[in-house]
Amino acid sequence: MQNIDLICVGKLNAKYFAEGVAEYQKRLAAFASFRIIELPEEKIEEKNASDAVVKKALDKEGKAILGSVRKGAAIVAMCIEGKQISSDELAQFLADRANSGAGDVAFVIGSSHGLSDEVKRAAALKFSMGRITMPHQLARLVLTEQIYRACTINAGMKYHK
Repeated sequence: MQNIDLICVGKLNAKYFAEGVAEYQKRLAAFASFRIIELPEEKIEEKNASDAVVKKALDKEGKAILGSVRKGAAIVAMCIEGKQISSDELAQFLADRANSGAGDVAFVIGSSHGLSDEVKRAAALKFSMGRITMPHQLARLVLTEQIYRACTINAGMKYHK
């Protein structure tokens, strides 16, 4: 069974997002070993922090992220400059990984400041959910649903339309 991890910086605070993510996490159990790893967000005290302060926080978060990735897993960095792909293309990416013998995948959602350059460089795929900005908690729900949708596509199920 393929291992799929979702590594997130920050916690789900809203009950409705947590319930949605939990539902798709439960459904994913039929297709993959899916786990969510929550890492703490680095605190930035200054409201208008300098680029250097933000970079330092991102670098610290990046080390924690990379330290949480399973050995050999393909990292998918969720970032605005990433490639926009369809549900079918995401399904194909997961299938290709599963069929390669090195099937583990780690999706990464950074903090509100984004992801460190180190994480982006380590990524096998930089993936964007579009040009819109959404809260990280909503992004986690949407991504979890898309991973589930990709798994149903690969299984030939009718969920995907």
